[in-house]
Amino acid sequence: MKDYNIGVEATIDVIGGKWKPVILCHLKDEGTMRTSELKRAIPKITQKMLTQQLRELEQDQIINRIVYQQVPPKVEYELSEYGSSLNTILTSLCGWGEKHIEVMKENEELNV
Repeated sequence: MKDYNIGVEATIDVIGGKWKPVILCHLKDEGTMRTSELKRAIPKITQKMLTQQLRELEQDQIINRIVYQQVPPKVEYELSEYGSSLNTILTSLCGWGEKHIEVMKENEELNV
């Protein structure tokens, strides 16, 4: 058990970083996705980093990894019930980001 001084430390520890919130937003918006679908949705992420981030999210019980016993093997990812409790946070992060993009565009237009 890690020792946190404030709750936001635990939140950032679990969903922080460059890629985890992006992965989680795609799973929140799109539902169940295969690894290849996530890779297409996030073209700048490397396969190695995607795999690592998915494993960490699975270990923290934020996502479920669903393995189908077939040839070729099929694996899908979805938000777990516990992970779905992050939906409000993820929606807020996405909304704030969209607003920030608008503000930056407006500032850029004023400075041209």
